[in-house]
Amino acid sequence: MSKAFDRYASLAFLALGTGFVYQSQYISQSAYGSNVGPNIFPMGLGVILVLLSLRLFFETFRYKAEDGREKEVLDYKRFSIILIAAIGYVLLLEPLGYIISTFFFLLVGFQTMDKGKPLATILIAAAFASGIYIVYVKLLEGTLPGLPAWLGL
Repeated sequence: MSKAFDRYASLAFLALGTGFVYQSQYISQSAYGSNVGPNIFPMGLGVILVLLSLRLFFETFRYKAEDGREKEVLDYKRFSIILIAAIGYVLLLEPLGYIISTFFFLLVGFQTMDKGKPLATILIAAAFASGIYIVYVKLLEGTLPGLPAWLGL
């Protein structure tokens, strides 16, 4: 990307992250049956977004001088696949549950970004989806959509 684009994008993401943190203060701090309130996730995402945008902003000062010759090619095919996978993830989260829908989203995302090593991709996607579910639901006593009832598990 270009230095100017990255700098403006970092400022936009900084504002967005700050807005997430600010607005998460108005969300209830506790939920029925959960020790983790609904305000934690947006606040955490906001803090992460602020930190990453600050890093991007300061990294733009280390960019090498731009040559007008180099034109970046946009990859619409990969973008479309990831966009469709994200929309499918949102639509299937409740019916399939967190673990299954997250597993398939990560599987599609990993394979779209870097084809090859399907076994490693399957193992990483399964470990990540299961690990996050266990940490959030079992340890932090939060709530996420479980496995679908039709599985009988």
